[in-house]
Amino acid sequence: MSPTKPLPAALQHWAEQRIGPVVSVRDASHDWDRSRVWDLEGERGVHHYLKVSPSVKFFTRESRAYRHIVPALGHTRAPHLIDSRAQDLALLLTAVLGAPVKELGLDVAGWRTVHQQAGALCARLHEAGELDRGDRLEAEASLAAAADGAEKYLARAGARLAQDEQQLIRDHAARLRRVGPVPVGYIHGDNQPRNWLWSQRLALVDFERSRPAARVQDFVILATTQWADHPDRETAFLRSYGRELSDAERHALRCLTALDAVNCLAWGPDNGDAEVTARGRRTLDRLMREDRS
Repeated sequence: MSPTKPLPAALQHWAEQRIGPVVSVRDASHDWDRSRVWDLEGERGVHHYLKVSPSVKFFTRESRAYRHIVPALGHTRAPHLIDSRAQDLALLLTAVLGAPVKELGLDVAGWRTVHQQAGALCARLHEAGELDRGDRLEAEASLAAAADGAEKYLARAGARLAQDEQQLIRDHAARLRRVGPVPVGYIHGDNQPRNWLWSQRLALVDFERSRPAARVQDFVILATTQWADHPDRETAFLRSYGRELSDAERHALRCLTALDAVNCLAWGPDNGDAEVTARGRRTLDRLMREDRS
């Protein structure tokens, strides 16, 4: 567990100028060094969140998403941006009701309900406005950009992958470059239950990875964690999403899961994240079995 991170006094002062006096501050960061999030409680028990982004890129993505994309989800389905402070990469956000879905111990029916609502929210997000020319070019190049990352992650993972596993990653990267046109739009970028809050209805949080991309990229983590062993969850999600994935998207999704696996096996051990490491190993083992059969 990382030590508690104190909220800088200058940022608390900035926040109080916008939301009024803060009576208590709680460190609400994820358990990794670059996560910096605080829960600010006001005099009347109203909560807000102050987030310092880990990089200029993430700050730019998230502040843009809150201004131009997230409102399409609806008033109670995501936080709203009160203000941002670029020099500190800081975002001041409203709080939404709910607890992270992964902490709720849901039963089979509960998981289906959550996935059903997640599918509907993803559809809203993916269709949130027309992409301008620059965004469309970025989105249409996103699969090739993902394939370009394969060698970098293979180098970082090193001996954690056997030679035949490394070749499988390279093969899937090459196949991804040959996938035909797929639907594009604005994606969440980290679409998974830790960023889904549930309180009778679902809300999405954490938009620092939101960007124009192939829409299927928003399903990679779900495919490798939620759907692999629970196809009923995938069915519920896609039913409310409004359509089945095309053949090109299915092919892209398989290739993207391979790239996610090597990314996990590069990042997870280096950052002491056993859950991410296990995700990568499980996906890679599954792909190796399927390719041999």
